[in-house]
Amino acid sequence: MSGENADIANLRAGYEALSRGDWDEAFRHLDPEVELTTADLVPNPGVYRGRAEVRRFFEDLLEPFDEVHIEPEEFFQRNDQIVAFLRITWMPSGTTATVENRVGHLWTVRDGRATHLRLFPRREEALDAVGMRE
Repeated sequence: MSGENADIANLRAGYEALSRGDWDEAFRHLDPEVELTTADLVPNPGVYRGRAEVRRFFEDLLEPFDEVHIEPEEFFQRNDQIVAFLRITWMPSGTTATVENRVGHLWTVRDGRATHLRLFPRREEALDAVGMRE
């Protein structure tokens, strides 16, 4: 498997693990000093550094939901950056209603480890950040 394909496979596996609530597996390919930059629209926006802070951000984000399913739909790679287009389905606690979002994530991957993640509420913004368009 090429480096490009291995990095994407690792990200895909991380999203699947996050959907299952398997935090250890979800964070397996993250650099210990990973940095997360959130979109301004999420609760508690900002920059989170290190696996523990990034995990805490995601635990807080997902806490009000009984179910969360994260489906990677497409990946685009340019050098050490990978854009992931995701469909996220959320079921708020105590309801049967579901909410669906389509978002973009921009990853920086070096030596098989994700070193930075930036969240975008609109997919096109993630592509713009690396100078790519569909």
